[in-house]
Amino acid sequence: MSHANTPTPRRFQPGAPLTGRIAVPGDKSISHRSLMFGALAVGRTTAKGLLEGEDVMATAAALRAMGAAIVRSDDGTWIIDGVGVGGLLQPETALEMGNSGTSTRLLMGLVASHGVTATFTGDASLSKRPMGRVTEPLSLMGADFTSSPGGRLPLTMRGAHPAVPIEYRLPVASAQVKSAVLIAGLNTPGVTRVIEPVATRDHTERMLTGFGADLSVEEIDGTRIIDIRGEAELKPQDIIVPGDPSSAAFFVVAALLVPGSDLIVANVGLNPTRAALFDVLRAMGGSIEELDRRDVGGEPVADLRVRHSELSGIEVDPAVAPAMIDEFPVLFVAASLARGRTVTTGLDELRVKESDRLAAMAEALTLAGANIEEREDGLVIEGTGGEPLRGTSGERVTTHLDHRIAMSMAVAGLASRDGVEIDDTSPIATSFPTFEALLAQALAA
Repeated sequence: MSHANTPTPRRFQPGAPLTGRIAVPGDKSISHRSLMFGALAVGRTTAKGLLEGEDVMATAAALRAMGAAIVRSDDGTWIIDGVGVGGLLQPETALEMGNSGTSTRLLMGLVASHGVTATFTGDASLSKRPMGRVTEPLSLMGADFTSSPGGRLPLTMRGAHPAVPIEYRLPVASAQVKSAVLIAGLNTPGVTRVIEPVATRDHTERMLTGFGADLSVEEIDGTRIIDIRGEAELKPQDIIVPGDPSSAAFFVVAALLVPGSDLIVANVGLNPTRAALFDVLRAMGGSIEELDRRDVGGEPVADLRVRHSELSGIEVDPAVAPAMIDEFPVLFVAASLARGRTVTTGLDELRVKESDRLAAMAEALTLAGANIEEREDGLVIEGTGGEPLRGTSGERVTTHLDHRIAMSMAVAGLASRDGVEIDDTSPIATSFPTFEALLAQALAA
């Protein structure tokens, strides 16, 4: 992976407003699942607009190692010839996950109900991330794990065949844990049930239903009960991947903060379990207009017109955290330039992402001149009232090999007086390899 090599520092400077029209790459969550479910279908699945970042490529490589044929055609369409549920082969070497927690946890679910043994390895950042929240329910289904201390990678798992269906109540809101159990349930006799007290992103449920799985969702007093009947036969699909709202977030915030900006971000996925950031920014006074709202493959999509706005601090309802957990780093940047105080709570999950994102963003934004108070489960930010941040002078922001820290602080640099220098841009390639090129396009339009 590129970010394991020589660091690539860069200073992001204030400059022109963001204008014109850009399209961000395909949604990462949907891209991962397109490959996985296509690999488990019988026949040929196609995917257009697939995100071609390192995380998704790690998923593709692992699926190839277990027997699926996955190729990219000259026109950018990905073609997946699946092996069918239950048809995974024993990988001959370790599955290298790079920096991708999503790949690791969802693929563990895949292996859990197949009679194969797989070893998962990752880079230094991923190897620090705990996997116990996934291995616990998969162990209940019969999978067996040998891991590094603390339940971390490298980790070897032996799938159970047949696996045992379970009823599992999520102890924390996690789409990855939910998805791992549901994916394991695909090849498990009987009904596997996941009880979700707090709703999380629902791409797995939507897409598995589209692929023909026998899946039902019932909501009782805010609790979601998801049942999947095992030994499924998935039908191949032709998928158009909408633009990733997590990637769009950086450009939306940049356009709100940089005076004179008027930018259209095209084809953004607005799944309600993913798009809470845009609602929070509107509540802060941000001008974000939806154009040509439409439905693509069961997912709501629109073009977003974003104009420079004066933002006001708010208290962010912790209930929205699961629907924007990856977007909080860039929200912290927006809050740093708002008028008044922004309070965020209930964000313990950010401490176990690619980095401790609460500590990393508090440190980075403080270095750039923001007024930040770090608390155990969130940040309290006193905004500048629209005045640019000071920026960094002679010091570099530490990104901790975390792509979202790098991109969030790039946005902070655009909204600063002296610019912000980050220690390494190479981690950005894990999720958004065209970020810098698209930024240059928006600034030059």
